[in-house]
Amino acid sequence: MWLRGHSLADVPARRWDAIAALGVDAVWLMGVWERSPAGLKIALGEPGLVASFAEALGEVREGDVIGSPYCVRRYVVDERFGGRAGLAHARRELAARGMKLILDYVPNHVAPDHPWVDERPGVFVRGADGTIKRGKDPYFPPWPDVIQLNAFSPELREAAAETLIDIGAQCDGLRVDMAMLMVNEVFARTWGLEAPAEEFWPALIARVKWTHPELLLIAEAYWDMEWTLQQQGFDYCYDKRLYDRLVERGDVAGHLVAGLDYQERLVRFIENHDEPRAASVFGPEQARAAAVVMSTLPGARLYHDGQLSGRRKHIPVFLGRAPDEPVDAELRAFYAWLLPRAAGLRGAWRRVDAEPPLVSWAWDDDVVVVNLSDTPAGGLEPWGFNLPFG
Repeated sequence: MWLRGHSLADVPARRWDAIAALGVDAVWLMGVWERSPAGLKIALGEPGLVASFAEALGEVREGDVIGSPYCVRRYVVDERFGGRAGLAHARRELAARGMKLILDYVPNHVAPDHPWVDERPGVFVRGADGTIKRGKDPYFPPWPDVIQLNAFSPELREAAAETLIDIGAQCDGLRVDMAMLMVNEVFARTWGLEAPAEEFWPALIARVKWTHPELLLIAEAYWDMEWTLQQQGFDYCYDKRLYDRLVERGDVAGHLVAGLDYQERLVRFIENHDEPRAASVFGPEQARAAAVVMSTLPGARLYHDGQLSGRRKHIPVFLGRAPDEPVDAELRAFYAWLLPRAAGLRGAWRRVDAEPPLVSWAWDDDVVVVNLSDTPAGGLEPWGFNLPFG
């Protein structure tokens, strides 16, 4: 949902009504926190990033580049979006329609002008010369616009608890960015530091949940670390492996062999802000088949802004405006048909044996069958599917 410079309190009721009508039970608002002027200045000095802005928008206008939502200066709602009062208004509007509010938390880095640089200098990873390191993961060069927090620092663990307790009072759930980077084994390998006995997440999550017991915690997770993060206290984890298998036409059926206790705590998706648009990755029929898969499996389902209308342009998160794109009316009608049916699936879930390339599962007596191939199979057209109530 693009606010185009308006407060969260200004979102028309009809917009919330339209989302609720799809059977959605939560809305994730990415980027409500105060963005960093210092980080934005650094980003505007990166030729590759600047080129991506022009590629997305064509003409970049004044005010289009507002900074990365993952370069957080403070966990304070940006005044451009109405501040804390604007966010509270939006949360009430969602709650009135039976929907929850999900926000972001970035555990591993902050902006270079974050107050902790002066107030809590012990929370950062520093080099031999005392300089604060840039944020990174173990497989890529450092990100230029953020500085690295130290998962092994007791001071950070205390500061993170205080931050999450405050954020948790303003929402119903948190999507935790790159959560696996704070797991002891990963952090030690990334930074060459000796890990403490206690993991970062379990005690932190327990403390936050003591204050906010209903708060949902969703881990963005990669590298097959979903189960680890579930065991450390997260309610849900991203299912990147399913996404990859759908894109690469891999073994989707084999992915569903894991136990239901694991499957029920995965977040299924075919598009998000880090991946290319589904409409640009999948063919029209394949996109519909993939949408049926992600929408009818157990667990949570994530639908990205623009996915339901067939947007094809990948938008850098630094931008406050999306380009105009034609609406794919047929795709929008398909999702309007699919989502209420998927939301209506109830009962016990189980895998159903099917001959490849078919995949199948059932909710009680309602059976879903999808053909994940380019040729007819089992009476289904290529990328075809059967849904209950269809």
